[in-house]
Amino acid sequence: MPATTTSSSSYALAQNPSPGTPIEPTAAEVKQGYATFEKNPTTLPKLFQPLKIRNATFKNRLWVSPMCMYSADDGHVNDFHLAHYGQLAMRGAGAIVMEATGVLPEGRITPNCLGIWKDDHVAGLKRIVDFMHQFGTTAGIQIGHAGRKGSTIPLHDYGRFPSLRSSAEDGGWPENVYGPSAIPFDDQHWVPKEMTLEQIDRVQQAFVDAAVRADKAGFDFIEIHGAHGYLISSFNSPLSNHRTDKYGGSFENRTRFVTETVQRVRKVWPAEKPLFIRFSASELVEGGWAPKDTVALAKVLLREGVDLVDCSSGGNDVRQKIAAGPGYQVPFAAEVKEGAPGILAGAVGIILDGEQANDILEQSKADA
Repeated sequence: MPATTTSSSSYALAQNPSPGTPIEPTAAEVKQGYATFEKNPTTLPKLFQPLKIRNATFKNRLWVSPMCMYSADDGHVNDFHLAHYGQLAMRGAGAIVMEATGVLPEGRITPNCLGIWKDDHVAGLKRIVDFMHQFGTTAGIQIGHAGRKGSTIPLHDYGRFPSLRSSAEDGGWPENVYGPSAIPFDDQHWVPKEMTLEQIDRVQQAFVDAAVRADKAGFDFIEIHGAHGYLISSFNSPLSNHRTDKYGGSFENRTRFVTETVQRVRKVWPAEKPLFIRFSASELVEGGWAPKDTVALAKVLLREGVDLVDCSSGGNDVRQKIAAGPGYQVPFAAEVKEGAPGILAGAVGIILDGEQANDILEQSKADA
C-alpha cells in the first residue's frame, strides 16, 4: 500500500468538530437518556456553552490561564512553546492565553521570559497562533511589564542562588529595574528606580506597539497584565506607589497609568477584537488595594473598551495573607460582575474539576 501523507494535524482536523466544540445532543440521544430537554432547556452545561465577545466566539468557557514557562531566548518562542500551547489546543480548550510577554526587554520577569518588543518576535508567535486556530481555539496573549519585580531568576532556579536577583552576568538588567517608586518588593529583589514621566510615556507606547504586533501575529484577544505586583499593579497600590505627581496619591492618580495605557492600546487594537485585563483584585493586606478598588477601576475601564477582568489576587506585598482553598479567588470575580454591570469576569484559583467550574458559571459568579 502507498505510504500515507496524512499529518497528525490534518488527521485531527478531519475529526469534525474539533475538540471542545459544543455539541447539542440529537433527538435520538435525548430519547436514549443522554439529555433531557425538559430538565435542561439549554442541554449544554454552561462550561461548554459558547461565549461571544465582540466578534470573537469562544467555543467553550474552559480557558487556559497564562503560565510563565521560562523557556525563551531573547524573548523568542521556540518548539517548546509550540508543543506546550499546541497540546492544550488539541485537547479542546476554548481559549489559551499565552504567558506574560514583555513589552520591553526590561519588562520581562526573567531573562527567559517571552517578549513582544520587536518585530522579529511576530513570526514565531504567528506560527503558534495559526496552530491553535486549526483546533478552533481562540488565541490570546498576556502583554505586560514586570516593573520592580523584573530581572529575577527563573522559577526553576529558585533555591540555587543566594537571592532571586538576576545579575547582568546572568542576562539580567539590574541597572534598568524601575517602578512607580523606589521601593523594592522585598530583599530578594532589586531596588527599583522611580520612573520619570518620560519613562512612563515610553512604557505606555511599548504596550501600544506590543498590541500592534499581537494583531499582526493573529491573536484574537489580548490581556494586559495588571496583577501580581508587576508594573501596573504596583502603580495601582498605595503600598508601592508613593509618588507625589499626577501618577500618585489619590485613586484617580494611581490608576492613571493603567487607564492611559488602556486608552492608548484600545486606539490601535482592532475594535472587533476583545481586550482583557488581569488584576490582583485584592492585595490581601490591610490598607492595600481592595476589591472595592477593583470594582471602581473596572467601571472606568469598561468605558475605555475593556471587555473582561481576569480576577486574581496578591503578589504586590510580602505581608499578604492568602487563605488558599478550592475556588478561593472566585468571590473576586463575583464582586466585579455584581459591582460593575456590563463587564465580564474570569475566575481563577484552584478550580480543579468540571463540576466545580460549571457550578461557578451556572451560579453567575463568573463568565469563564
